[in-house]
Amino acid sequence: MSINSNTLIGPSFTLKNRLLRLLWSFIACIFFKTTPRPFHAWRAFILRCFRAQLGQGCHIYPSVRIWAPWNLKMGDQSCLGDDCRVYNQALITLGHQTIISQNVHLCTGTHAYDTPGFPLKAYPITIGSHAWIAADSFVGPGVTIGESCIIGARSVVIKDLPAQFLCVGHPCLPKKPRILSHANSH
Repeated sequence: MSINSNTLIGPSFTLKNRLLRLLWSFIACIFFKTTPRPFHAWRAFILRCFRAQLGQGCHIYPSVRIWAPWNLKMGDQSCLGDDCRVYNQALITLGHQTIISQNVHLCTGTHAYDTPGFPLKAYPITIGSHAWIAADSFVGPGVTIGESCIIGARSVVIKDLPAQFLCVGHPCLPKKPRILSHANSH
């Protein structure tokens, strides 16, 4: 698994953090989730007010659920599709022109199963530029997905995956290189 003790980021649940998440939940219910689908710029503005780092032209749909906007970084023209869950107790980074399709679950949190009380642990997720995570996939804590990688629908990603590969399955594994074709413009 991609997680190691050197990359652990302990989540902070201070009173300030809890109050900020409460405020975010309230604002999200009223000003984010109720917006028409094409209002991507408005939703990006709201997320930036909560310190999300968003590039230009990001598409974030109103049914996306984001746990902590301040732990979200998206490159230019990246997309979070309908009903995505962004459970970002640690930083989630999406490269430029990265597509996260509908119903994808990006989860940075897990629990220490070998410790009484199962304390929470959080590890960042990084998804490279030009990658596509297809519908209903799960990406777990501490995973890095390479640039131009494609994750097939309903895959479960629990380990790092290389750049420019088509990867599928449960667990998700590289199946074949992604060869980009460039159409002639005659």
